[in-house]
Amino acid sequence: MATPPTLPLNDNGTIPAWGMGTYSHQGPAGVRLFAQAADDGHRLFDTAAQYGNEATVGEGLRASSIDRAELFVTTKIAGGDQGEATRAGLEGSLRRLGMDYVDLTLIHWPNPSRGLYRRTWEELVRAREDGLTHHIGVSNFLPEHIEEIHRDTGVYPVLNQIQLHPMIARRDVREYLDAHDIRTEAWRPIGYKEHLLDQILVVTIAEEIGRSPAQVVLRWAVQHGIIPIAVSSRAERNRENLDLDFTLSETHMRHLDLLDAGERFVWDPNTHEEW
Repeated sequence: MATPPTLPLNDNGTIPAWGMGTYSHQGPAGVRLFAQAADDGHRLFDTAAQYGNEATVGEGLRASSIDRAELFVTTKIAGGDQGEATRAGLEGSLRRLGMDYVDLTLIHWPNPSRGLYRRTWEELVRAREDGLTHHIGVSNFLPEHIEEIHRDTGVYPVLNQIQLHPMIARRDVREYLDAHDIRTEAWRPIGYKEHLLDQILVVTIAEEIGRSPAQVVLRWAVQHGIIPIAVSSRAERNRENLDLDFTLSETHMRHLDLLDAGERFVWDPNTHEEW
């Protein structure tokens, strides 16, 4: 199976156009899952210190037949590692992953009540300069958070990973990110509690084009320039999520856009505290 194409980043790097999440997968089963996914063609793997599975991800990728240089590994700084602890937090992630560098490091949540995300961003800028991470970005940030870190450093994130799918389309945030050449990446791109894959429209389109409902909503993201990060415990589903080399019609895209029900967060970035 072909690997995903790549997209340019605002720091002159590139990133695969879609990738694989790793949340909740640990131990020997996780090692096998990630090794198989890499061998099948996945290149972007998304983990986090908070997931508690960085060691599993690293072991799984080493067990694959794919060279490290061909992979794009993302991790995230936990809330408890923000501020002065940022560099130590990233170094801990590297030890657990068994890697000399990661391709992308994100601030997992802004945790605005603590007020440390600005200092955290400054530390990530330095970590990038020192080669611990090739690219830096944010997750679950709102435009006002991004403006603050840019005012402090003059550096915009390469991407913002947010909760996003056709029923929570986040148009305002996406417009801001597009205007500042910041990539949008989606977590839970096939839905959470919204039963997105059971929507009659999604099922009907899937039947019309001979694809799965998950492939339909993932391709919707891709055609909007969004990088979807999806994961399954089943290797065949991960292969299916990788196989997005098809095109939805303009009519299909327009109808899927109409599913948007507005801003409905699992966790609100203005109040959520992640440790």
